Amino acid sequence: MNYSETLDWMFGQLPMYQTQGASAYKEDLDNTILLANHLQNPEKEIMTIHVAGTNGKGSTSHFLASILQEAGYKTGLYTSPHLKDFLERIKINGQDISEDFVVDFIESHKSFFEENQLSFFEMTVGLAFDYFREEKVDIAIIEVGLGGRLDSTNIIAPLLSVITNIGLDHVQFLGNTLEKIASEKAGIIKPKTPVIIGEYTSETKPVFENKAKKTQSEIFFASDLIEKTYPSVLVGDYQTHNKKTVLQAIRVLQSQNQFEISEENIKNGFWNVVKNTNLQGRWQQLGTHPKIICDTAHNKHGLEIVMKQLSREEFDTLHIVLGVVNDKDLDDVLPLFPKNANYYFCKPNIFRGLDASILHQKASEFELNGKAFNSVSEAYEAANHNASKNDFIYVGGSTFVVAEIL
Repeated sequence: MNYSETLDWMFGQLPMYQTQGASAYKEDLDNTILLANHLQNPEKEIMTIHVAGTNGKGSTSHFLASILQEAGYKTGLYTSPHLKDFLERIKINGQDISEDFVVDFIESHKSFFEENQLSFFEMTVGLAFDYFREEKVDIAIIEVGLGGRLDSTNIIAPLLSVITNIGLDHVQFLGNTLEKIASEKAGIIKPKTPVIIGEYTSETKPVFENKAKKTQSEIFFASDLIEKTYPSVLVGDYQTHNKKTVLQAIRVLQSQNQFEISEENIKNGFWNVVKNTNLQGRWQQLGTHPKIICDTAHNKHGLEIVMKQLSREEFDTLHIVLGVVNDKDLDDVLPLFPKNANYYFCKPNIFRGLDASILHQKASEFELNGKAFNSVSEAYEAANHNASKNDFIYVGGSTFVVAEIL
């Protein structure tokens, strides 16, 4: 199989969460452990940092990788989902994994995958660990896919664990209270391994403290950090919390005396994060006249911050290209959007995309008025056509909407 055929085969296996939703969620790590043993446990041969959280784990992971790269370390980065191409999920020093490595890995282990009915995500995690071992990375930043306790990445023994924040998202898998979700995320806290908590609430703090006490893990609350962080090219309001989380993680890493990281490395890592890691879709500006911003925020916790930032922008008319997935709680997120805007409703081109006409109808109940379009590109083109140079276009609602216009 060539690369395209290999990807088609991978995506065609057991349902993947990004396309199928709840049916793809597995409630144990048996298959991942089986695969790790088959690969002779590559995860045990690499040093890692594990990053979980409802929002911000992607930015946090990229910041950490950027700083370590600036310090001269060969740094692996595993994140999900991808925006444009599968290869983005697995990087070393900002360079995507090669098509050849993906093809060879799948070809070498295809019969094992089929025999044990491994999921897309399980295969991808195995691929990442195998690649990082093969390339002899100094350290790898591993982002949790979903939850924490039962996520396929949760077979590593990291140098430290990071939990960015807790919000009500993926409640069908993780629970419908902040305490329950925090408990699932806290599943990445390992025995006698430092854990950094980015943000906490009165409901979630005791959960983290109790788990850290049980595992005899030193716990750090980054939001209580008084120390100032450094500026970054990422200007989304939510990056303030992410940068504090990252700085606290780096301080703990420095205290372990395994990595030499200077203040200049930290400063440059924050500023050069996009150049170093090619992070996209975080309050990313795509145009100037009119100003066009896209952002991957897709749940209440993330959208509240983004909509507040949007409200401070100056413009004549606001145009919003909006699409969501079909398991999104619209009663939760639609009230966050401004009424004084022209809406261009669309369906992201995935199995889980919510039909634009349904979104249009539901949005009208919250006085969000506009038109439904046949595709993301059609909606985006219409917004561009209708906007004047002093207007503002916002594109979002789903990672998959942003992916289609980048």
